[in-house]
Amino acid sequence: MKTSDFMYDLPEERIAQTPVEPRDHSRLMVVDRLTGEIEHRHFYDIIDYLNPGDALVVNETRVIPARLIGARAGGGACELLLLRQLGPKTWETLARPGRRLRPGAEVSFGEGRLTARILSETDAGGRVVEFACEGPFEAALDELGEMPLPPYIHEKLEDRDRYQTVYARQDGSAAAPTAGLHFTPELLERIRAKGIEIIPVLLHVGLGTFRPVKAEDIEEHVMHSEYYEVTPDAAARINAVRPRGGRIVAVGTTSVRTLESAAGEAGTITAGSGWTNIFIRPGYTYKMVDALITNFHLPGSTLIMLVSALMGRERTLDAYRLAVQGNYRFFSFGDAMFIK
Repeated sequence: MKTSDFMYDLPEERIAQTPVEPRDHSRLMVVDRLTGEIEHRHFYDIIDYLNPGDALVVNETRVIPARLIGARAGGGACELLLLRQLGPKTWETLARPGRRLRPGAEVSFGEGRLTARILSETDAGGRVVEFACEGPFEAALDELGEMPLPPYIHEKLEDRDRYQTVYARQDGSAAAPTAGLHFTPELLERIRAKGIEIIPVLLHVGLGTFRPVKAEDIEEHVMHSEYYEVTPDAAARINAVRPRGGRIVAVGTTSVRTLESAAGEAGTITAGSGWTNIFIRPGYTYKMVDALITNFHLPGSTLIMLVSALMGRERTLDAYRLAVQGNYRFFSFGDAMFIK
């Protein structure tokens, strides 16, 4: 299949620049993936589509203030986006301007509060960077770093926590698992009270989120690896869902990638951790996901391909086009879709 097979027209004004308040008042498109029937609701109505015995699988990763803006030793501005921690103060990063940040280059942030030296270039065009500072690196990053909002969001985010899910626990992501941004603590309590489990897994969102599909033949696209974990407790709870008649409902594409990466034999999940570069696209057979809560994704992205693998390319594009016509808000701070 071709990348162009997953394109759709999206006016710029449909891209959400600010989050809805309260979180659960965003719009919700509900799609029956077998019949194609579509309903238009609000996110707080999601509880109406969840049944006792179901389980929501959520990604408890927490976004770090991964965007650092500083100055090169020879003069001139620069920017580093932290993607993956390789050591106590060593990170894989995206660097701009790349042509000025070759191995050996030094940069400074916060008038020297934090410094960095470029160690090497990666195969994907990034930079491996070693940081130096007085005191804990995490404290310097929290002081000097900014939330790494996607490039299509132009409004300044006043509240950092609004780019975190309310259940975020483990630092390490360069971007939020945005489908989970719609949940409030109160909505989660109502869901639990209905007899629906909420089971955490972990996937730290990294470079793959920022890499467009450049190959026209999607088979030639290479996904960047991301770290994931499924605890023994989470695996046991997930494996108990289907035998009792429940559904495994993934909250976001990052939860999907975690579940499918850890899938074992006979539709069960295996506890463990590791790195995954799974690329889910049409032709893929889902092993661990029965339903999906997700946001609307970029045209031609690996994420719209993942959704297409669940409910078909044409049905996916029809739903996206209807969302454009219906004034849904797209991407990180946009509205949600429930594929049942």
